[in-house]
Amino acid sequence: MSAPASTETHEHRLKRLKIRAWRRGIKEMDLLIGGYADAHLALMTPQELDDFEMLMSEHDQDLLAWATGQHAVPAELKPTLDLLLAFADKTGVAHGG
Repeated sequence: MSAPASTETHEHRLKRLKIRAWRRGIKEMDLLIGGYADAHLALMTPQELDDFEMLMSEHDQDLLAWATGQHAVPAELKPTLDLLLAFADKTGVAHGG
């Protein structure tokens, strides 16, 4: 669980999110989310960080099913997941769908 916004510095939040992005539990999610985090975290707005953190709060099995098109993506997560998948396409990280 994240620290209250009033006590966590921006730098600490970025470090925490980067660590979480690379330690998902499923290697495919590590590569997809971790690679995206490496490339984009430092440039994200506070709202984009909130959206990214909300996406990362989901179970890896659900994220993988959404990323591969096996299940419909919840509307509140779709914009962020679409950015991740576009990044994967651009950089060559494989995914289905």
